[in-house]
Amino acid sequence: MSVQTIELMVKWVENHLTEGPTLKDMSSYVGYSPFYCSAKFREHMGMTYKQFLAQCRLTAAAKDLRTTDDKITDIAFRYGYSSSESLTRAFAAIFKCSPRQYRKA
Repeated sequence: MSVQTIELMVKWVENHLTEGPTLKDMSSYVGYSPFYCSAKFREHMGMTYKQFLAQCRLTAAAKDLRTTDDKITDIAFRYGYSSSESLTRAFAAIFKCSPRQYRKA
């Protein structure tokens, strides 16, 4: 798999964050099996698809916290979290603060 295909997969995920992008959907988009995409994605990116998706979701949520006045619950649902609490747990694990604290900083 070429670097360009990996870059295409990355862009596809980033552009579909609010739609709950799955490995199956992404692999269908680039025309390879989910198993092959998963292996090559990990080889090139140094993380699994699931880890990359979680990172992208948190990064997008952090951006929205800083650039919008949207409710934290709305941001959580937008990026596939089941509740504001699940976003808060994921957020605290990476950013070492709550979404509310991050927004105020």
